Amino acid sequence: MTTGNSSEGSEGKVPKDAEGVDQDAFFTQEQDEFAKGNGPYNDGGEGDSQSLDDDDSPEALIQELEQQLVEFRSRELKAAAELENFRRRTMRDVEQQLKYASVPLVTDLLEVLDNLNRAIDSAVPGAGSDGLVAGVKMVQQQFVNVLSKHHCKQIPGVGQPFDPNVHQAISQMPSSQYPAGSVMIEHSVGYAMHDRVVRPSMVVVSTGSASS
Repeated sequence: MTTGNSSEGSEGKVPKDAEGVDQDAFFTQEQDEFAKGNGPYNDGGEGDSQSLDDDDSPEALIQELEQQLVEFRSRELKAAAELENFRRRTMRDVEQQLKYASVPLVTDLLEVLDNLNRAIDSAVPGAGSDGLVAGVKMVQQQFVNVLSKHHCKQIPGVGQPFDPNVHQAISQMPSSQYPAGSVMIEHSVGYAMHDRVVRPSMVVVSTGSASS
């Protein structure tokens, strides 16, 4: 009878493992550690959630939006500057084209003016041609005035220092009247429109006095 009571009493108690550890007490302790955040599945969990909270925080989002706004403003300013430069270049090109649009026409008309000058130079005085020569001179002067009205003027020649930018030398000759390096004869008058040479002057350049 005594043996039966002892077995029944042992069945009512929680069994222990081989090392004599109470399993209920062990699981209770594990639950307490897990609740405190010290369990094996909680290692690093709090840090990860904190980093996610930092990345998704309103302050971080505002900072990112401000950086994007600064970048967009910088791009806008660069695009506006490039557009303004393009507009200025286009206007300058159009102005240049309009400014010198009549150069080809003037170049052709200069040949007509040259023929008028040759006619005047080759006219023989007397024999009733004085009136005709005077009329041709009037036409020639009117021609020059019209060219000047459109900013096409003669390039100074005889007596001026030789300038390779506006003069084209065809020969050199000694001269006691003109110093060396100056234009002594002008075979063809040159013309310039605004600051561009339409046709250079064909000149003879003095080399100075022959004795020197």
